[in-house]
Amino acid sequence: MADAKPRLRRTKPLVEQSLRERSIYLLPNLFTTAALFAGFYAIVQAMSGRFEHAAVAIFIAMILDGLDGRVARMTNTQSAFGAEYDSLSDMVSFGVAPALVLYVWALQPMGKLGWIAAFIYCASAALRLARFNTKLDESDKRYFQGLPSPAAAALLAGLVWIAFDNGIAGDEIFFGWVKMKWLAWSITVFAGISMVSDLRFYSGKDINLRSSVPFVVILLIVLAFVLISYSPAEVLFAVSLLYGLSGYVLWAYRKLKRPPASPSAN
Repeated sequence: MADAKPRLRRTKPLVEQSLRERSIYLLPNLFTTAALFAGFYAIVQAMSGRFEHAAVAIFIAMILDGLDGRVARMTNTQSAFGAEYDSLSDMVSFGVAPALVLYVWALQPMGKLGWIAAFIYCASAALRLARFNTKLDESDKRYFQGLPSPAAAALLAGLVWIAFDNGIAGDEIFFGWVKMKWLAWSITVFAGISMVSDLRFYSGKDINLRSSVPFVVILLIVLAFVLISYSPAEVLFAVSLLYGLSGYVLWAYRKLKRPPASPSAN
């Protein structure tokens, strides 16, 4: 009697992939919802004149936004719904909220120039997120194309926070000629243009957290925590500003490093 042929196990990769695309996972979306709430809370606080609370809420949204993706990857709960929900949350927390906070704090007395700057930032954040979503699989993972929207939001929120800590209002004048509203206007437009630019900003995604590091790295991390706890507004604003300028520095470095074109032969 001939041996019976082994029965092939039925695999359902397409079905599982389809289910994953339609699934809604609780844990990562909790962090996304919390980030969305922090962004909405920042808007409410700015409308109430509590600008320090609004700035801190935007930074909290940044932390929560960084956690939701990591939690989804660690628990293998990525989904198409989560990706879309995260983008909509980012638009509120890092697009609408910082623009409205800056507008209410310093740009409103400028009239049309004020709301135009706020709209430039808000529209740039939307374009930045749309470009990131469409080029997610094509871009170099080591660099972001354009300033990331959380970093741009940190730049605006850091300005508000550091001004509040030093008792500087949005309509104050420095040294008799520097008006805070013009400084806020310049940083808002700068952040918006940087988001839609083709400049490359280091993403840090190539850092392997599981690899061994020298002891001095741990000391530097401890020092960073000490500095942030001692003066959070100044340190976070300085870090955000340096990161916002890093793309321009990298662009200038590559321009200077590029060898001159050889003259064409006669």
